[in-house]
Amino acid sequence: MAKKETNTKLEITICDIKGIDSINIESLIRVIRGQQVMLDSDLAMLYGVETKALNQAVKRNIKRFPEDFMFQLTQDEAVRLRSQFVTLNNDDALRSQIATLNEEELVLRSQIATSNKKDNPLRSQFVTSNGRGGNRYLPYAFTRNGIAMLSSVLRSDTAVEVNIRIMRAFTMIPQLVNHNTQIVQRIFNIEQHQIETDEKIGVILERIEGLSPKFLPEQVFPTGCIWDAWAYISDLVRSARQRIVLIDNFVDDRVLSMLTKRANGVSATIHTRYNEQFLTDLQKHNSQYPEIKFIQLSHRNHDRFLIIDDKVYLLGASLKDMGAGLCAITEMSIAPAVILGLLK
Repeated sequence: MAKKETNTKLEITICDIKGIDSINIESLIRVIRGQQVMLDSDLAMLYGVETKALNQAVKRNIKRFPEDFMFQLTQDEAVRLRSQFVTLNNDDALRSQIATLNEEELVLRSQIATSNKKDNPLRSQFVTSNGRGGNRYLPYAFTRNGIAMLSSVLRSDTAVEVNIRIMRAFTMIPQLVNHNTQIVQRIFNIEQHQIETDEKIGVILERIEGLSPKFLPEQVFPTGCIWDAWAYISDLVRSARQRIVLIDNFVDDRVLSMLTKRANGVSATIHTRYNEQFLTDLQKHNSQYPEIKFIQLSHRNHDRFLIIDDKVYLLGASLKDMGAGLCAITEMSIAPAVILGLLK
C-alpha cells in the first residue's frame, strides 16, 4: 500500500486583498542584523492566519528556510525592537518618515484578527502581545527570500498575491527608512552603553564608600595628631543634614572656619562663654556666611559636646585644641534633648 503523503501546506482561510491594500506594508519592514525583515506576527496578520499556525507550517518545511531566509530573535533583539518601536512612536518626525500604523490600519488589524471568530477564532500576535502577559515567545524574522518561500508553504492563490505586494513593498521602501531605523538603533545602543556605564560607576562608588573610613563610636587621637583630629571633626560637620550644636567653654575663629564646612540649610549653634573677640569674629562671619547662632552659657561646663543631627559626641578637648594633646571623641547613646535640657 502506498504511503499517504503528509500535507505540509497551510490553508489560508481569511485574507481580504482589498483590506491588505489599506495597510502600509512598508511600515512593517524592520532592520534586524543589518537585514530588511518582517516579523512572523505581522506576516500572519497579512495572511489572515494565527502566528502559531504560520510558524508550525514553516517548521514542517524547515529545510526550505535556511538561516538567511528566517531566524529567531534573541532576547536582547526582542527587547531592543520593542524599545525602538516606543522611540519611533514618540518622535513625530520619524513617525511620518517610517510610516507607523495609523488609526485605519489598527482598526483593520483588529477586524482581520477577529473576523469569523466563531468559525475560525484566529488571533494575530499583534493583538495577543497587547493583552495580558505580552509576548510569550521570541518572534521569528523572515528576510525577503524567506517571505518569497512562504508562498510555496501557504495553500492559497491569495497568499501568492499577498507575497507579490510584500515583494513590491520591499522594492519601494525608501532608503530613508533604513537610515532612520539604523540611527534609532545606534541611539538605543548609546543609551544602553550609558546605562551600563552608570551601573559600573555606581558599583565603583559603592566600593569606594566601603573602603572609606567610618565614624567609629570611639576615636582616640595621640598628642600631635592635630590634622587627623581636624579632618575627623570636619567629616562630622559635613555629615550633618539638619543641625550642628557645639557646647564648648572656649571657642575662637578656628571653630567658625570649621562650621563653614557644613552643607547648605544646616543650622549651627554655639553654646559658649562670653568673649569680646569671639563676638567680633562671629559678627564678621555672619555678615558673609550663613548665620551661626551664639548662646551664652549660664554656667561653666567641664565637658564639651558636639551634636550632629540626633547624635551626641563627647569631646575630650575643646574643638579648637583637638589633637594638640591626647584626647578622644566618643559617640554617646544619650538623646540631644537631655544635654540641651541640662544647659538651662
